[in-house]
Amino acid sequence: MTSEATTRAYRRLSVEERRRQLLDAALTLFAHRAPEEVSLDDVAEAAGVSRPLVYRYFPGGKQQLYEAALRSAADDLRQCFAEPPEGPLSHRLARALDRYLAFVARHDAGFSALLQGGSVAETSRTTAIVDGVRRAAAEHILSHLGVEDPGPGLRMTVRMWITSVEAASLIWLDQDKQPPVEELRDWLVEQFVACLVATAGRDAQTAAVVRSALALESAEGPVGALARRVLPVLGDAGHLL
Repeated sequence: MTSEATTRAYRRLSVEERRRQLLDAALTLFAHRAPEEVSLDDVAEAAGVSRPLVYRYFPGGKQQLYEAALRSAADDLRQCFAEPPEGPLSHRLARALDRYLAFVARHDAGFSALLQGGSVAETSRTTAIVDGVRRAAAEHILSHLGVEDPGPGLRMTVRMWITSVEAASLIWLDQDKQPPVEELRDWLVEQFVACLVATAGRDAQTAAVVRSALALESAEGPVGALARRVLPVLGDAGHLL
């Protein structure tokens, strides 16, 4: 090892740098293994430090470390749906889903353990952290829709879609990440459009949101393509009108 490499390896880290190092090591482990399968020794080895040092920064043990790692991951997830309020809604959702599904792919088993529950590390605090991500995602989407005071119909539709995104992500992981991520992303965008349209038939606020959103879409875009695929199917049900 060169003297420069030795200096880097043994450089004393600040408190925040060391904490970040331990969290990164824990996140990497939790991304590929369920929380109950990860020990403090595993984290110490992955970070290249001693077990007592991990306890110095996380005296509450693995549970405290897990919750801190979860909060760090939650901060990343919250930002997935943050998009400038410009352009067609379908394009904004597609970019947000690209980030979300990239996170899912990176964290794989850890993401499954987190959302499926049943972990020995699950507590009311971890549940609150996960629910906070869902609520933040809902607020981001409602802001994309330009709604400051959503009624129960619109809010429920958005929350239901977020739940369906989570479920689809888990199934996608179980199916060895098939279909291809781009196909899954486009299908989820179409699902959101379909959910909005269904609610619009019953809720005036959602109907106004749909009209405003569709005005920004183009025939060449994903919503135009969806309409061309769906309208012939609906045309066969003309006897219902």
